[in-house]
Amino acid sequence: MYSTKLTESGIEPEFGPFGPAVLKPYSRTRFATDGRALLKVYVGIDPEGRRLREATTIERAALRGISVPTVLATGNGEGRSWTVFRTVAGKPCSTGTPEAAEEYIGHVMAVSGRLHRPTAGATPGSGWGTPQASPRPASPRQFLLDQFSARCRWLPSWKVLAEALQPIDTHRVVHLHGDLKPEHLLVDGKRLHVVDWEASACGPAVLDYIDVAFHLVRDLLYEGVPAGHVPIDLLTRLPFSGPVLAWRLLLWLDRRRTQDIDLVSTHDIHQIAAEEQAAPAYRSLAQMVEFLRAANVPR
Repeated sequence: MYSTKLTESGIEPEFGPFGPAVLKPYSRTRFATDGRALLKVYVGIDPEGRRLREATTIERAALRGISVPTVLATGNGEGRSWTVFRTVAGKPCSTGTPEAAEEYIGHVMAVSGRLHRPTAGATPGSGWGTPQASPRPASPRQFLLDQFSARCRWLPSWKVLAEALQPIDTHRVVHLHGDLKPEHLLVDGKRLHVVDWEASACGPAVLDYIDVAFHLVRDLLYEGVPAGHVPIDLLTRLPFSGPVLAWRLLLWLDRRRTQDIDLVSTHDIHQIAAEEQAAPAYRSLAQMVEFLRAANVPR
């Protein structure tokens, strides 16, 4: 059981000293100079909620046989939310070659096999916690729509997306990691460690798979890989949903500059959402991402 009594001022003497901070959009991380611990300070969107979600989910993921970093201490103070993890060995997955990308997708499928087991009583929402008693729990579709900022409800494409997402309500609700990027899967010989659980949630399993596919397409294109070299055939091995892919594209843009989401038209969203086959949908996504990159949309 991790410590919740340690104050932030006590972190350095107990687990440090720590090296320079690595800055990410929603966190600041520092490794102990002896390599045994990692300090994460949550910033940006809902720091305290993400701290609590990650610490709780890690304990539950371990019970599912998933190798995760141990939480040594966690808390908040001096206006900041933080967690100290025991570091785990391993190198992040890579997508730099076709062989590496295939290995990465294999690891995703292995982790998902443990994550996406049927879960009695699970309802859509952030984290894996016990759902609050509610006469009207959120539907999977409403959970997805609630991820957007309020301004998106005035977009011409909002109605198209909301209608397209209706079938998602028939999907079984399971536990999700929420951010299975290559850098969150650390390979140590034959062992796989899964880190960064702050985006964990409950929802349809296809959310994890679409997130993986979206990141792979976007990140390869932003690294300068030609669209024709993106491994579309590899991505078709993952479960697919056109409406969820359209949702993921809009969510990315909603979290960038205010004007970026206006670069995607209602026709673009309908084209992806209405596609029943994964390969043409991912090709359309690649074309859109190439256009958005040329328009200087931040990655």
